[in-house]
Amino acid sequence: MPSFALLQQFRPMGRKYPDGLAEIRQAEGSKTNETMAAINENLKKQLAKKMYHFVKYFPVRIRNVGEDAIENRKLVWGFKDADREITLKVARMTASYLLNEFGDRVKNIVFVCIPASTYEQNENRYRFFCEQVCSLAGVVNGFSHIRLLADRPSVHENRKKKTHADFSDQSVKFDEDFFKEKDVLIYDDVVTTGTSYAELANRLEFFGANVLGGLFLSKTFYRYS
Repeated sequence: MPSFALLQQFRPMGRKYPDGLAEIRQAEGSKTNETMAAINENLKKQLAKKMYHFVKYFPVRIRNVGEDAIENRKLVWGFKDADREITLKVARMTASYLLNEFGDRVKNIVFVCIPASTYEQNENRYRFFCEQVCSLAGVVNGFSHIRLLADRPSVHENRKKKTHADFSDQSVKFDEDFFKEKDVLIYDDVVTTGTSYAELANRLEFFGANVLGGLFLSKTFYRYS
């Protein structure tokens, strides 16, 4: 039997993991980092595109705001609650912007909304709205080509938890063939960091779409002046 001292001479020194496990884990970590870097670059690419908003939105916790900010809150809240009069007003605003921005090209653009967190909210908030925008502007209605399969956490209501929009196959069903080689404009009621927009844009471009940018009813601001 070899002595313990002799065995020690042939024992690999400074190895935290046996049989090359450290190298394997290092390689896996490197691949993960590369994947995350690629994802971040894709998000940056989407966020660099034109993102237009109609009004400034100041959350309720921002006090001492003017009447304009209060009216904007009412507009955003009314739209989220699917108030018919406000929905029609926002649809007219949106259609006017699309016609001014894209002209005759608008008839070849697909208009889609970032899905709301629940099926009921999504139907109430966006189905009628999309129908009106597309009727007024002549843009292609993409509402029925993104379908919610399950309710998801609300990004705006769970910001402290750093919740991201879930566009996985378990939550959302995309009509992949429909979006292939289509120009697409993405709409949402409120944009804060733009992450939800960028993630949906990435998903659509994975299917072969060309996302032109984002259009938003409001953008969140935290300092009123």
